[in-house]
Amino acid sequence: MTSPAFDPLAALRRDGDPECDVFVWGTVFLDIIMTGLEALPDGGQEVWATGMGSCPGGIANLAVAARRLGLRTSLAAAFGDDAYGDFCWETLADEERVDLSRSRRFEGWHSPVTVSMAVARDRGMVSHGHAPPLDPTALIGDPPRSRAVMAELAPDRPLTGGTDETWVEKARAAGALVFADVGWDPSGRWPKEVLDQLTVCDAFLPNAVEAMAYTRTRTPNEALYVLADLVPLAVVTNGEEGALAIDSTTGEEAVVPALRVDALDPTGAGDVFGAAVVLGTVAGWPLPQRIGFAALCSALAVQHFGGSLAAPGWGDIADWWHHLRDGESTDSYHRSLRRRYSFLDDLVPDVPIGAERRATATIARHVDVEGYRPVATTTPGEPS
Repeated sequence: MTSPAFDPLAALRRDGDPECDVFVWGTVFLDIIMTGLEALPDGGQEVWATGMGSCPGGIANLAVAARRLGLRTSLAAAFGDDAYGDFCWETLADEERVDLSRSRRFEGWHSPVTVSMAVARDRGMVSHGHAPPLDPTALIGDPPRSRAVMAELAPDRPLTGGTDETWVEKARAAGALVFADVGWDPSGRWPKEVLDQLTVCDAFLPNAVEAMAYTRTRTPNEALYVLADLVPLAVVTNGEEGALAIDSTTGEEAVVPALRVDALDPTGAGDVFGAAVVLGTVAGWPLPQRIGFAALCSALAVQHFGGSLAAPGWGDIADWWHHLRDGESTDSYHRSLRRRYSFLDDLVPDVPIGAERRATATIARHVDVEGYRPVATTTPGEPS
């Protein structure tokens, strides 16, 4: 049964609007998440996990996070024709309702896989995969009209500067806002030329380490001011210290502290943060509300295990706000939260009862429910 949907952009929608709110491209992994580990295994050692989840990962983390926040999301990605590809495609298209009309299945190309092992607020990961059969230009062609696209800055795949228009340049020319992040540089060189790609971006959302490395600065605040000269909306996330941002188009600045939570798994939290910033920007919220909302959504995500599994829906957000607003805590921290998030009072009354919440995806054919007995799928005499 499909959960009731909440559309935070309902008041803005008009005839002739773009086909989708957010368009993204990237690689989808099958994520297998082991939880409840006391320690990572040493060489030759076998350890047992008390829990396991599985879900589409990689760029799917971002697509699912945006979709659960009510954004009409389209994803362009390569999918294998194996069972893992079946699972990822069906989960995204049928359960998460992500548009896959720009995605393709490829015969003989096996799905990339990541095994994530969560241990004491940290995790180790092992991944395997091959490059997609088509590059983004060949896979996407002309991107769909959208309110926003989300892209990654990369030295080997620039967003601008080639002889032909990239899919990002095409999307921006058609009216989309371009939100960009950047990945970790394992070489340690952090080439400043990567930031030249910000000329075709409207927003940039690196973490503090990345921001300082690329700008050659010593503090997140110094890095923010450098980036604010390069892109209209600059946001620097700083883990347990929160986030800081400058929107040059509105003249606003914001410093938002992180919420106090028991963080279990940070996988995908940055994607949740980015999706929330996109929603707030497209909806026209003031900058402090945008960054505060993003900090809340990522805080809700890190309290649960596993990438796209942990991305909150509006049901989760409404539950959190009602619990805070109607709670009995009167200390300064909770009073500050109530003031900071009072704008949710204008949103959550419209969230329907039973609205979308986090999912529990698994590659098993049946859900583990108390009292359930699986039905045999073989005939007598056949091997099971």
